[in-house]
Amino acid sequence: MKIKPAYTALAALACASIAGCSLAPGQHLRHSDASHSHINDGRLQIIAITPKLIAMDRATRSEETLPSALFDFVPAEYTVGIGDVLYITVWDHPELTVPAGPQQQGNLAGRTVQSDGMLFYPYIGKVDARGKTPTVLREEITRRLAQYIESPQVDVSVFTYGSQRVWVTGAAERANSIALGTSPLTLADAISQTGLNAQQADLSGIRLSRDGTTYTINLETLATQHGGRQLFLKDGDSIFVPYLDRKEIFVVGEVGLPGAYSFRTGDVTLNQALGRARGLSQTTSNGNAVYVIRGAKDLLEEPSTVYQLEARSPTAFAVGSQFMLSPGDVVFVGAAGVTRWSRFVNQLLPFTAIISNAASASSDLDKN
Repeated sequence: MKIKPAYTALAALACASIAGCSLAPGQHLRHSDASHSHINDGRLQIIAITPKLIAMDRATRSEETLPSALFDFVPAEYTVGIGDVLYITVWDHPELTVPAGPQQQGNLAGRTVQSDGMLFYPYIGKVDARGKTPTVLREEITRRLAQYIESPQVDVSVFTYGSQRVWVTGAAERANSIALGTSPLTLADAISQTGLNAQQADLSGIRLSRDGTTYTINLETLATQHGGRQLFLKDGDSIFVPYLDRKEIFVVGEVGLPGAYSFRTGDVTLNQALGRARGLSQTTSNGNAVYVIRGAKDLLEEPSTVYQLEARSPTAFAVGSQFMLSPGDVVFVGAAGVTRWSRFVNQLLPFTAIISNAASASSDLDKN
């Protein structure tokens, strides 16, 4: 039977496609691929995940500790500032304690420290309160009142704190400023007071800004790395609680459930990420094609890195359980060779059907 030119061209195209089956769908990153992916110009490097690499990574992470100066800070005794409301009591002299009478309650009975640091008090007039502790201020008022009252007994307390504050923003239920009082305030206390959004807050990346410097703090490891020492806050500190969606890890390829995953903990291993994605596909994955793709912030300054885990052996997962991931990492599991070939054939079948139909139509035309 004479074969028509159209059928010959289609058959030749199919043969060419079969000849190129090494490039069939089903990705698998090879070192030869990397050589064509800018590895020679320093923008990409492939590194095997080994116990030695994990030991080096641990050493690097252990050096990333907070400076001791943060923990050496101990708040001094509280000093009165502008905006504070003081409650001054003179025993046996209610006319001085509440000049307007017992009907005056709350803040109205207090003495507000004005913008110049002064407050006014009966008999003695203006009192410079700014920068003085309640104890020092009590002694001064007692001494000056003694000129008008015999043996005055004075008590000074802060009714409302308004001069020293810290700010908590981000994934907090009640993001707001918090006043510092006579009792020292710790980082954990401040975050607790504002409340946490359990579904969104990332406790492993708290950012504390103090005196122009920002520190990243992992609350989960704070106690273990620093022996349980408290981190006290100072006036002007700013705390940002980041959102979990900023530290997603992406698991794609031949896994049970590909997707983007957020982890509340700061230490996430490769095995944990694969476990969240339901593990490697038993029928389609290539155990030697497990990669962690870590992009560089600036490709012109440093190369992106691809870490490879040869997970065909069960012992490899012992290594994977120690390899720590970073936010933004992409875990990619490549397809096995038979899977790539199967996908190619499945994509080729519709094309071969066209060839078959063309041949059948050609035969019918010859018969007619």
